[in-house]
Amino acid sequence: MGRPHVVMLSIPGQGHINPMLELAQILHSRGFFITFVTRAQRESILRSQGPDALRRDSRISDTRQSDGCSVARFADPESHVVRWCLMTYENCAAPFKDLLVRLNSLRGGAEGHLRRVALDVAEELSIRSFVFMTMSACGFICSLYLDEVIRRDDNNLTMDTPIDFIPGLKDIRPRDLPSFVRTADQEDFIFKLAQNAAKKSVGAKNLLLNTFDLLEDEVLNALKSKFQKVYTVGPLASHNTTTPTKPMRLSLWKEEDRGYTEWLNQQRPSSVIYVNFGSIITITTEELVEFAWGLANSNHPFLWVIRHDLVCGRSAVLPKDFLDKTKERSYILSWCSQDEVISHKSIGGFLSHCGWNSTLESINSGVPMICWPRFDDQNMNARYVCKEWGFGIEIDEDVKRGQVTSKVKELMEGEKGDEIRKNVVYWRERAKKAATQGGSSYENINELIEDINLV
Repeated sequence: MGRPHVVMLSIPGQGHINPMLELAQILHSRGFFITFVTRAQRESILRSQGPDALRRDSRISDTRQSDGCSVARFADPESHVVRWCLMTYENCAAPFKDLLVRLNSLRGGAEGHLRRVALDVAEELSIRSFVFMTMSACGFICSLYLDEVIRRDDNNLTMDTPIDFIPGLKDIRPRDLPSFVRTADQEDFIFKLAQNAAKKSVGAKNLLLNTFDLLEDEVLNALKSKFQKVYTVGPLASHNTTTPTKPMRLSLWKEEDRGYTEWLNQQRPSSVIYVNFGSIITITTEELVEFAWGLANSNHPFLWVIRHDLVCGRSAVLPKDFLDKTKERSYILSWCSQDEVISHKSIGGFLSHCGWNSTLESINSGVPMICWPRFDDQNMNARYVCKEWGFGIEIDEDVKRGQVTSKVKELMEGEKGDEIRKNVVYWRERAKKAATQGGSSYENINELIEDINLV
């Protein structure tokens, strides 16, 4: 019998590919042959990490796939994602099916947000499928109740009306729901995409989540009533720290400046605010300026990642007087290695869009969050970070410099900040325990491997 072979297909976004790469490396370290399907542009970025980045021990191979996604960037991140998904769905199915036909030794497959296409093809070819969701469980479960959201919307719910019809969720309001759910517009592309994909997901019977049991226990219990098997395998990055191979990551943005490490080394422990709104989020010039002066007036040192395209439709230009005022206690750059920065001893807080990968990195590093969610599952993540897990505070959507200053001071100086810091350390220790031998996620990886080998 040959090595078990798994094909992994992901939507071509940094926040989706990286967790799947982490899972691929874990399975590879346990003897699996992995075929990782990605579009040609993403494959070239992965290969830039070195000649062996994708083919270690000849057990990880890559497949370039054209998905028709060479599209311009949109000012609105949701518009960009819509266009991205639409063109991928239109172009992906046929070459993916052809690939699976050629790879005739498959034991199973894992798919992310392209699950409708992948599951249709896998079903046609009688290949066992596993749906891997890279968002939080509390964000994902909302997509399973879209029909109920539509029905309830007829009753004219306000954005602050308590929601009690999604099992497992606590103290949730419409404003906390993922953006594709909040629309309740049955003609919205992302809404229909999520609705159809959710129904397909349940049909696959096997669900993988990058979370751990204790973190989202009530939501996970609700999901177990929908799926035959739910494997909580996170935080995946914690598993990778126990393997000798350096974690493989994709970055759509090039690090043009590595001087931040030396700068961080010069700062006091837990004194720096790290600011990064991820790889997709865009903001207005007005929001940029409000954040800038909010950080300046806090009088705390900060490291701020400002992508070249962070500001909608124009270059990010910071006020000269802001730069003059903060030059002795700030480091501003276009991109960095987030896992290196957030785990540095000088980092005391993380001002973030609250994407799920960033949330898990905060947990892994024991760094509390200041949350400014924008779209997708980020609002739900922020609600749980701040209200349920207790290791963050939230900034209003209509950001003002005064609130930025007060939230930074609250986190870095106040008694509430001390409590939040204790809470994130609590979750960091629980996450480590889950991913080590005998922990829930570690054992779930073992169970997943056993189940794939049964095919």
